[in-house]
Amino acid sequence: MNIAEQAADMLESLREKKPLVHHITNWVTISDCASITRSLGALPVMAHAEEEVEEMVTISGALVLNIGTLTPVLVNAMVKAGKQANLKGTPVILDIVGVGATRLRMDSARKIIAEVKISVIKGNAGEVATLAGAHAEVRGVESISAEGDIVSHAKSLAASEKCTVVVTGAEDIVTDGKRVFKVKNGHPRMGEVVGTGCMAASVIGAFAAVNEDHALASACAMAVYGIAGEMAAKTAKGPGGMKQNMFDSIMAVSRKDVVKGARVDAL
Repeated sequence: MNIAEQAADMLESLREKKPLVHHITNWVTISDCASITRSLGALPVMAHAEEEVEEMVTISGALVLNIGTLTPVLVNAMVKAGKQANLKGTPVILDIVGVGATRLRMDSARKIIAEVKISVIKGNAGEVATLAGAHAEVRGVESISAEGDIVSHAKSLAASEKCTVVVTGAEDIVTDGKRVFKVKNGHPRMGEVVGTGCMAASVIGAFAAVNEDHALASACAMAVYGIAGEMAAKTAKGPGGMKQNMFDSIMAVSRKDVVKGARVDAL
């Protein structure tokens, strides 16, 4: 079975099982993450309070952590939820938004990774390179530059943390330290919309909830998400229309669309 067919199978499984995806996420994009999760076919919950995160994660299929608008209190809630997810065998996705831009973001990411077993680390090239120990420039939440080979950085980080690493970009890179997938789906207009990176983490979480091979699940997630972006761009007149179309398009993506349209290379 090729990767496109596996992606189609996962999408069908996800829509049938409707896993609950628990988010402790970015306040800027929290509504977008909830909407993309629901439109995909999974169920979102956005629970941040330390008093309930452990209870919520016990009934969830995946936990998505996003440090885009972090505070120390929020990081403590992430660690508490992450430890409970580890006890339950629930996959944890960490979106390292803005790592390298400030010391707080770097220290917080390192704290979470040190105390929680992360299943998938997701970021752009600058964020991943920085966390891997390479020199990179991250301005706000945007990757400006990263020295060296990003595939090598991603593989190194995945191997050291024993997890899957997803690098988003014109071509998405997914690796577990040994296998490498390149996902060529997507559209440049996705990069014009605030929140597409955060939404990608939600999609990864939903796929990871239904498949224990998190590298393959992440590659399939990025392919389906990219196909939705291609469909959305056909009629979008600007960033606002593109975002709205993303929700409609990911709900409309069919098995046929995935089997015919997924462009994933296993290296």
